Amino acid sequence: MGPKVTVIGSINMDIVVRCPRLVKEGESLVGSDLKMIPGGKGANQAVAAAKLGAETSFVGRVGEDAFGMQLISSLKKWRVDTSHILKDNSVQTGTALITVFDNGNNAIVVVKGANDRVTKQDVDSAADIIKNSDILLLQLEIPLDVVVYAERKAKRIGVKVILDAGPAMECPDDILAGADIISPNETEAEAITGIKVDDIDSAELAAESLLRRGAKEVVLKLGANGCLWANRNFVQHFPAIDIKAVDPTAAGDVFTSALAVRYASGDKMEDALQYANFAAAFSVTKFGAQPSAPDVAELEEFIRARL
Repeated sequence: MGPKVTVIGSINMDIVVRCPRLVKEGESLVGSDLKMIPGGKGANQAVAAAKLGAETSFVGRVGEDAFGMQLISSLKKWRVDTSHILKDNSVQTGTALITVFDNGNNAIVVVKGANDRVTKQDVDSAADIIKNSDILLLQLEIPLDVVVYAERKAKRIGVKVILDAGPAMECPDDILAGADIISPNETEAEAITGIKVDDIDSAELAAESLLRRGAKEVVLKLGANGCLWANRNFVQHFPAIDIKAVDPTAAGDVFTSALAVRYASGDKMEDALQYANFAAAFSVTKFGAQPSAPDVAELEEFIRARL
């Protein structure tokens, strides 16, 4: 059996379309390849962790609608425990509108829906699975007071917490201090610290700011620049894996999940981060969020081909 990972977070239906470039205000462009793909940062991370061998449980909410039923079915397909997903008949399932551009970048608009109704009681209802987990994964697509509550609950029972600090927003210091590892990308780090992250030096400054505000370990996801690991004793940069990007959607989620799985399995942090770099690189070669996450065999073959 692999490590036990519990994810408390968001679950969305991603409506994805290809478009040549960013649409200007008032402009219409012709797109292509419209797809509806299961997503949401929380669900993406749950699927990625399960595909990499973790025994994974998901805690969250969907609407009592067609999207919600499809999303639960999709999680079950990847062997994610969905018994703590509440079906809320007062709100629609979360949705993300994703435009993927010809240059490999994307733009995303998220409608939170049921994700904004996740409560502290939902966390309490999942107390047993959290207690039996090696890692609790959290993000910022559910109410922030619930994130803080989940962090504190995990700390009381001795479960490690990794916070994927997305989407980009200002983040209270108690959330930063409540996680064992906080992992923002460049945009998210800038939203929290006010420091524009566009190279390794600025990434180090942002990491230092996060540490001063209470973070214990910082892993900055830097896209084409790889990642940066920092704590109060040292800073280390890990270069990216050179790959041609097809769709970067959920690459950060795959990175976080791969880090969580290997960290929970007892790997040294350096090895877990290198593994996460490879997993994220694999994911950008595929289209979509959850479908792009590698399984163990795919990732091992991908790594062997590049060593």
